[in-house]
Amino acid sequence: MTREKEIYKVTLLGSAGNIALLTFKFIAGIVGHSSAMIADAVHSLSDFVTDLIVLAFVSISAKPQDASHDYGHGKFETLATFFIGLALVAAATGIIVSGSLKLTDWLHGAQLEAPGKLALWAALVSIAVKEILYQYTYWKGKKLDSKAVMANAWHHRSDALSSIGAAVGIGGAILLGDRWTVLDPIASIVVGAMLLKVAWELLKTSIGELTEQSLPDETEQEIEQIITSFPGVTEPHNLRTRRIGSRIAIEAHIRMDGNLTLYEAHERTSAIEQKLKETFGTETHVTLHTEPKH
Repeated sequence: MTREKEIYKVTLLGSAGNIALLTFKFIAGIVGHSSAMIADAVHSLSDFVTDLIVLAFVSISAKPQDASHDYGHGKFETLATFFIGLALVAAATGIIVSGSLKLTDWLHGAQLEAPGKLALWAALVSIAVKEILYQYTYWKGKKLDSKAVMANAWHHRSDALSSIGAAVGIGGAILLGDRWTVLDPIASIVVGAMLLKVAWELLKTSIGELTEQSLPDETEQEIEQIITSFPGVTEPHNLRTRRIGSRIAIEAHIRMDGNLTLYEAHERTSAIEQKLKETFGTETHVTLHTEPKH
């Protein structure tokens, strides 16, 4: 099965789970009079939207390089991750605003309706289902080296965390009586705050890639060590690195003995390129400029 089809498979599985959960949660939130559960349902809805984003962009990112994209279409996968982060920000903001309005009403003396047990059961079911989806999706994302799939996995995990917050708030409001119904909107605010943190991490990573952020220092040091491990190759400089979706690009200048023939220099440079691709993936883009030693 191709990488693209694997991504479709794991994303469609998550979509099926999201559709079932968001339907159950909205019903439970409305019938059970729980703002925390409705907020949780909105989060599941945002999960479903991000599934659609991944499905739309993966087919584009899988396309090979062409006349208009010399480096391929891998950045579309990064763009999908960015949109997932934005969707999560929007969902989190809506949840926090909704919870804050109810909390304000309570502070002004309004009596909040106690949530029903159906809402609590919905939260517990969501915790179990979403954690399973997170484990499976993250494992697949690591295996496929897909930032978008791993971002989607964190969307599943954040939904599980939001359901934990909802369960605590709903359960506390049910068990402790009418005086503590405020725990329900408080739980929804806490859930929203957790989602914002996850969204920030996704946005920070994707923005870094879209703005050509270099690879980590330890990765660049490893690249230099590989280059200088070849006999007669010294002084790697002007090293430039970046990510292109699921693959990376490496550009560097290297020095060799000026008395080598063109054929010998070419063979040695090709061997370095091959070693870098063996280390960082066969799709790694490598450009080496050879200079004579002074």
